[in-house]
Amino acid sequence: MGEVTETPDIPVLETERLILRPLELADAPAVQKTFPQWEIVKHLSSASIPWPYPPDGAMTFIRDIALPAMREGSEWTWSLRPRSGPDALIGLIGLYDKSEANRGFWLAPEWQGKGLMSEAVEVVTDFWFATLGRPLMRIPKAAPNLASRRISEKTGMRLVETGEKDYVCGRLPTEVWEITREEWLAQKTTR
Repeated sequence: MGEVTETPDIPVLETERLILRPLELADAPAVQKTFPQWEIVKHLSSASIPWPYPPDGAMTFIRDIALPAMREGSEWTWSLRPRSGPDALIGLIGLYDKSEANRGFWLAPEWQGKGLMSEAVEVVTDFWFATLGRPLMRIPKAAPNLASRRISEKTGMRLVETGEKDYVCGRLPTEVWEITREEWLAQKTTR
């Protein structure tokens, strides 16, 4: 039986400056080239990211983890591509049907600090609440990851829990941020 790379019911999403395409197996070389950078991985969970990143890490992740979860409808992952050059994969963003971690993302360092991830977060969070109808979004993050914290603050999330967790860079203070569907939809109408 041939390998299925299709991910039904996951639409292409667009923002002012980005095209978000459903992740596919053909994205593995670009992910492998861009992802294994300390600036990207240091604040990611050590439970899900092998470090040093193996030479087949992207292929294994996409083929064995992301695509099967996308096909079964428990994860939705998109590649981030600039409208100015849609063949360039500059990051990933995903939604996860888990109780404690519903969204994760990374962006190539040279694209950071331009507000691009805020655009991506806005459209995928709207997909989570408006399309999937989920009641709550919870996101754990390393407390020192101030850029990620600012995105949570900017999108109306609130800090609900603190603790510690293991990240690729070591054990760090952790924050859990959340927003309800009602809060998201209410703030969307006031923007």
